[in-house]
Amino acid sequence: MAASITSAARLGGTRIISKLLKIGSQDLPLLSKQLHTSLVYNAGIPIKMPSLSPTMSEGTIVKWLKQEGDTVEPGDIICDIQTDKAVVSFEVEEEGILAKILLKEDSKDVPVGRMIAVMVDPGEDWKAVEVPAEAEAPPAPAAAAPPPTPTPAPAAPAPEPAAKKEFSGLRHAGAAPTTVGPAVRTLLELYDIDAANVTATGRHGLLKSDVLAYITQHKLSPQPPTPVPAPGSVSRPAAPASAPAPAGDAAYIDIPLSSMRKTIAKRLTQSKTEIPHAYMQSEARFDRLLALRKELKAEGVQASLNDYIIKAVALCLRLQPQLNCVWSGDQLQRPDSVDISVAVATDAGLITPIVVDAAGSSVSAISGQVQDLAARARLGKLKPHEFMGGSFTISNLGMFGIGEFSAIINPPQCGILAVGGGRSQLAADGGSETWLTSTLSYDARAVSEPEAAAFMETLAHLLTNPDLLVTDARRELQQLG
Repeated sequence: MAASITSAARLGGTRIISKLLKIGSQDLPLLSKQLHTSLVYNAGIPIKMPSLSPTMSEGTIVKWLKQEGDTVEPGDIICDIQTDKAVVSFEVEEEGILAKILLKEDSKDVPVGRMIAVMVDPGEDWKAVEVPAEAEAPPAPAAAAPPPTPTPAPAAPAPEPAAKKEFSGLRHAGAAPTTVGPAVRTLLELYDIDAANVTATGRHGLLKSDVLAYITQHKLSPQPPTPVPAPGSVSRPAAPASAPAPAGDAAYIDIPLSSMRKTIAKRLTQSKTEIPHAYMQSEARFDRLLALRKELKAEGVQASLNDYIIKAVALCLRLQPQLNCVWSGDQLQRPDSVDISVAVATDAGLITPIVVDAAGSSVSAISGQVQDLAARARLGKLKPHEFMGGSFTISNLGMFGIGEFSAIINPPQCGILAVGGGRSQLAADGGSETWLTSTLSYDARAVSEPEAAAFMETLAHLLTNPDLLVTDARRELQQLG
């Protein structure tokens, strides 16, 4: 027994030692067999596809940063994974040796929880790792044999419509011609009876009782209705032969849909079906803002027009906090900080990195954040906390020449502002002035119409009179000077 423990310890079998100390002498024969198996094949520690975001259900392995045989420490990054939002680094929480990589790079649509690799404890023989059975891929289902082409049965000839019985009238001896009543007619048709075979006792012809007596006497049963030809059995002129399909390759290509675009489609559909969208639009003359931006740029403040709009929206949310809210289940919450999500277009889809505390940041600080976040978003290098969250979203398409548009709310937020491009129009004094159109989409459950109107009024005032937006920027210039 002691020799077995010593041998196991020498091979680094810490789990085996723990098992040995708990087993009595009566189990030694079985233990000997299990110990031999364990020393030859090391039971691996499974590494499974993690859930790196609340909405992630599957991921793509972009690149393995550790190879088989590499030592792994807690906090080491072993691979990059494309989630539904970005490329995220996968850090392990245990030490050991990466023994087996089960899924190679560019493995797509790997469900969360599926085993992607196997580790062993430090000191164990990683080459003799035993891959857990759950990692073995299920056998591919055999291709089903194509069903035999059914031989069309010869079409049955359409039944000839039965000759309709004419009940033009019956003559009783010595009586004037007359027609049968509706009740008699129904019984005659239902039981397929020839009126000439029924003895009439009425003064003017057959009675209902006459037909009923005839039915009872001959023990008749109602006859099934005459079958009507099916619509498909009616012969139609043959359709002209269709034009032959063009030869060669098909005139289309398959476009792979990224996991990010799948998630975007799912979340936007959910938003439009579950959130009662309401809309409000305002216009603001921003010639003063354009002139002020040009002036500050000459003084060293590098910021785009979109950075000033982010600052203006953040101040509006501080002044009108009713729109700075998010849903947590069925509970509406209002964060203390104003965190603005900014829509950024990437090759994989739209992502919304977050400018944290935009209301408390200067325009130049906002500009630095936006440039850094947008650059890393296009490279797929954002961390989850940099794009998950936010209390309000801005989508600006003005640089693409879009005059105005409406955007879909990004849940669990309650509002999104769609900003169009500036347009020049004739002023009252004969000069030219520049106007900007903004459209607010808001959740009517969380925001009332007066609250939305107050927000848009405040935004138009700030864009028209932008001195408050640049107070922090001028203070920074004074400190630098």
